[in-house]
Amino acid sequence: MFRRSILLVPSLMACAYGQGMSGSYTSMQNYSFPPTGLASSETAQVNVLNIAQASTAANATAPSCTGTITFANAAGSAIGSAISFTTTGSQIYSKQLAFSDLSASGNRGEFVATVQVSTTFPPKTPCAAAFSLETFDSSTGATHIFLSNPAVAAIARPVVEFPFSR
Repeated sequence: MFRRSILLVPSLMACAYGQGMSGSYTSMQNYSFPPTGLASSETAQVNVLNIAQASTAANATAPSCTGTITFANAAGSAIGSAISFTTTGSQIYSKQLAFSDLSASGNRGEFVATVQVSTTFPPKTPCAAAFSLETFDSSTGATHIFLSNPAVAAIARPVVEFPFSR
């Protein structure tokens, strides 16, 4: 009986391992810009671009990124609802935030912009999101602040964390 158990346990473990490796899963990668000030004369804008290279292979899937953009006020409360986006090729998606949306008292308010990019493993479409946050004068269009994410790789890699006891 003991020998049968010894052989049965590794077999069941191999089956369980194989079950976990099939299919695909989707995760959200989050990027929050640092808290940013906005004056009553300014507008903020988040821009998203997919910089993944299109494949030249026959029947290749075109590059595409999907996700959401959210804004939160200084109290951490959401400003409006999450805005969904899809960018293909070199298309830029932009979402603006007006000062009046902050519901701030006085002539200045703080906000945080967050970009969430949906990633499927294994990748079905190439996605390498580049994004930026800018504030500009609402009347003249002159840019006051420009922040961007660091360069991204065309292929996202999942981060695996293992719990360790100490």
